[in-house]
Amino acid sequence: MHTPAITGTGVFTPELTITNAELVVAFNAYADRYNAENADAIAAGELDAKDHSSEDFIVKASGIEQRYVIDKSGVLDPTRMYPALRQRADDEPALMAEMGVDAAHKALAAAGRTAAEVDLVICAASNMERAYPAVAIEIQNLLGIQGFAFDMNVACSSATFGIQAAADMVRTGSVSKALVVNPEICSAHLEWRDRDCHFIFGDVATATLIERAEDAKGAYFEIKSTRCATSFSNNIRNNNGFLRRSRPDGVKERRDMQFMQNGRKVFKEVLPMVSAHIADHIAAEGIHASDLKRLWLHQANKAMNDFIGKKVLGRAPTPGEQPNILQDYANTSSAGSIIAFSKYSSDLQDRDHGLICSFGAGYSVGSVLVQRHG
Repeated sequence: MHTPAITGTGVFTPELTITNAELVVAFNAYADRYNAENADAIAAGELDAKDHSSEDFIVKASGIEQRYVIDKSGVLDPTRMYPALRQRADDEPALMAEMGVDAAHKALAAAGRTAAEVDLVICAASNMERAYPAVAIEIQNLLGIQGFAFDMNVACSSATFGIQAAADMVRTGSVSKALVVNPEICSAHLEWRDRDCHFIFGDVATATLIERAEDAKGAYFEIKSTRCATSFSNNIRNNNGFLRRSRPDGVKERRDMQFMQNGRKVFKEVLPMVSAHIADHIAAEGIHASDLKRLWLHQANKAMNDFIGKKVLGRAPTPGEQPNILQDYANTSSAGSIIAFSKYSSDLQDRDHGLICSFGAGYSVGSVLVQRHG
């Protein structure tokens, strides 16, 4: 048996940003247009009027100040309100694959490795650009990697579940080096016309290289233990899929074909689940909360992370103990905790412990207990 370790991470960040101010202007213009076009139905009580959004509302509800996106012109067009992306030919790299390759190159460079040394690619994300062929296999091909690759989807927990799968294979010896890639184009499955969620998501891609600790070329994070759990819930859901056109209303516009959530229920049900999951995980490994120098949590909502950090540590965490990046990136689904880890891990000292944790639709929660060496 081998000891798996994280030896490199990479983050692809789109060039474009949408500030809360820009988003509010576009959404309010859309709301005014909607209310004017449906004035009679609204007056008759058949439809509800659209309320305005505001910067204060967004920051208070989420802690988000901006988000990176692949396209902003379509999102900010009040007559459209979703990304306008170019249709690519089948012989061109898919957008998700292109983003993933960029992040993968950065992870490989950080680890001092080449793609030729890797023998597994897992593309783990909340939505795939297509059903098949697997985006992971395309990333494998674009990088020139031998071995095998596959896609997996556990929504916002995809990265930690992917790390567990890769770490298990490294541990048993079936692979020596694995890339877990998380390209998230969340702007394409967000309903930008819904005031309750129009500010939540951004786009990004991350990659994590996992290999045998004894092969690491520099400082690394030993994967001491991983733990995953799921519990079915409809409180976060997206009903889009390949069966859509086969149903009577499949060609009609439906709200439930994009991201939907019951935020209050999610907050009430997920937080105890995640807090207990982390506490049980570290206890099983003989680690006390005071031993954790850093928590890299899923970047969905600042209030959620503050609650979890306080519950796990038994006190309010300092910004250094629980770094947030969602104020700049917004919720990037599975990639959020990896962005936080990539940006805020190099300062840990030899033998320091930390924990990566993601959670979301499913419900799902995954945690990775790591220890720095070097």
